[in-house]
Amino acid sequence: MNPLITVDELRALIEQPVLIDSTWNLAGPPGKEAYDAGHLPGAYFVDLDTELAGPPGPGRHPLPAATTVTATFRRTGISADTPVVVYDASNSSAAARAWWIFRYFGVRDVRVLDGGLAAWQAAGGEVTTDVPADGDSTFTATPGHIPMLDADGAAAVAASGVLLDARAPERFAGEVEPMDPVAGHIPGAVNAPTTANVDSTGHFLPSADLQARFADLGVDDTSEVAVYCGSGVTAAHEALALEVAGIPSTVYVGSWSEWITDPDRPVATGKD
Repeated sequence: MNPLITVDELRALIEQPVLIDSTWNLAGPPGKEAYDAGHLPGAYFVDLDTELAGPPGPGRHPLPAATTVTATFRRTGISADTPVVVYDASNSSAAARAWWIFRYFGVRDVRVLDGGLAAWQAAGGEVTTDVPADGDSTFTATPGHIPMLDADGAAAVAASGVLLDARAPERFAGEVEPMDPVAGHIPGAVNAPTTANVDSTGHFLPSADLQARFADLGVDDTSEVAVYCGSGVTAAHEALALEVAGIPSTVYVGSWSEWITDPDRPVATGKD
């Protein structure tokens, strides 16, 4: 199943999916303010910092507790087989985090609205400030439905496969680090900024173009591929782009902000 859904495809669905607005802005203001200003009719707001991540430490956006995700599923009426469409008001990074977290905790049918809120509005879709009533799901979230990596696993992939770093080139090189106390990257990683996964309108590139992009980064049919970023958010965007390209991958959720909490882990700098 294509992990993306277009506005036209969403409109054509006979069975209305649960809509999730996961709008989030690292620098603020909080996504809830944008949601309150206007969202897709029927969409629930899910907060990345408190529902799609646990409290910081180690790492800035570690996995949320299963009890937290269970409460989100029940509030929004999601069960294991409920069709779910997630979106945000930016480049789908927050939506991709929701896509990954929901699947990890047991939801089978999750797709990202390609182009997000902007695509919906550009196609004439209405927005509303109405908030839907809570759902009545009794579903219990359980972890581990898709694989993920810890720091040792990420290092192993860097040594024997392809470990993609989704951050901007200057952060990968260690030239700047606006978020974390140590600059650089995991030794052996390959820089693959998520900005190259989408076009100027925020839509993901076609599958063939993404396949070519990742092939240029050393990914082939035999590669074990893993992804990480600063805190595990844009890594999910990279994993989503890989899935669109038909390439399986695993996410190191702790990412750079967790990696550097152990001073014995090596740090590399430079563009290569």
